[in-house]
Amino acid sequence: MKVTINGKTIEVPEGTTVLEAARMLNIPIPTLCHHPKLTPFGGCRMCIVEIKGAPRPLTSCTTPVSEGMEVITSSPELEDLRKTVLELILSDHPNDCMICEKAGDCTLQELAYFYGISPYNPPLLKGDKGGFLGERRVYGKRDGNPFIERDMEKCILCGRCVKVCDEVQGVEAIDFAYRGFKSKICPTFEKDLDCEFCGQCVAVCPTGALTGKMWALRGRQKDIKEVDTTCSYCGTGCNITLHVRRNEVIRVTSREDTWNEGWLCVKGRFGYSFINNPDRLKKPLIRIKDRSNCSSGSNGLNKVFKEVSWDEALDYTSQRLKEIKEKYGHDSIAGLSSARCTNEENYLFQKFMRAAVGTNNVDHCARL
Repeated sequence: MKVTINGKTIEVPEGTTVLEAARMLNIPIPTLCHHPKLTPFGGCRMCIVEIKGAPRPLTSCTTPVSEGMEVITSSPELEDLRKTVLELILSDHPNDCMICEKAGDCTLQELAYFYGISPYNPPLLKGDKGGFLGERRVYGKRDGNPFIERDMEKCILCGRCVKVCDEVQGVEAIDFAYRGFKSKICPTFEKDLDCEFCGQCVAVCPTGALTGKMWALRGRQKDIKEVDTTCSYCGTGCNITLHVRRNEVIRVTSREDTWNEGWLCVKGRFGYSFINNPDRLKKPLIRIKDRSNCSSGSNGLNKVFKEVSWDEALDYTSQRLKEIKEKYGHDSIAGLSSARCTNEENYLFQKFMRAAVGTNNVDHCARL
């Protein structure tokens, strides 16, 4: 069906929303609660548009197109309404952008910048009236988990975290509670967050309400180098982006345009501390016999590990496998593979064991 948006006509499939059609035409419409991988919510009211024949503005993220629909996405009246919505949201929002973990990557901050709105009183921006005054929600921090920090004073009730926990993870660990001014998003009976800690809610949160505790005060946008790589925790091979500052990984995210669509598990998102751990093995080790520092009750030899090059380690391994095979037979050798390897790597490993070594003693460990 054909729809006209700001004078541009496009043909889209039935069921396409006005917001989706507008983005196909590269027409910007501001949003806070919308996420392309989640079902529409229409809670923030930032994406309102004018539709010919409609008595009032409608939310473009929840309104499907119809044949011959004519849409206006920006007008003085619409921009005034959007600015008012932002002022209302900011009137119940902390003014701590300078120390917020999401500064520079916050959708609410970005929209406030483009609309020239300051939540401070007295006003800080020229022509700004200072927003709305009144009571503001105040919540304490009490989460006893090592991964996710919840600052509910920064929550704008967009519902993204609730939807991703339900629609993507199928866990339903959090939901809306209470009504009106007292509405908030929390776990059952307002207990501490106790879930899989996959961090999907952190990934979709448009403000600083949900952040990773491991990221606190480690760096935001400036001087951050992003490196795309593959998660090494299992054979799934999710694409991840390492945020590196001063040669140290301070945060892990995943891009939405990758095959895993930006979704990660708790290991992929928060299990990166091993990278900079001083106990991490960075070179192959070979056990050798050492006569020094022997105890009085020993036979005069201690077995210690020695760092070697990869060529030396592979030569040593090949030599020992040949010796064992010649002395005890090929079935005296067994191969144990890892679930952290890719399917291709595991295939090559079992092929090596069966074709080169000559044994079917091949197993794996799928536990992480």
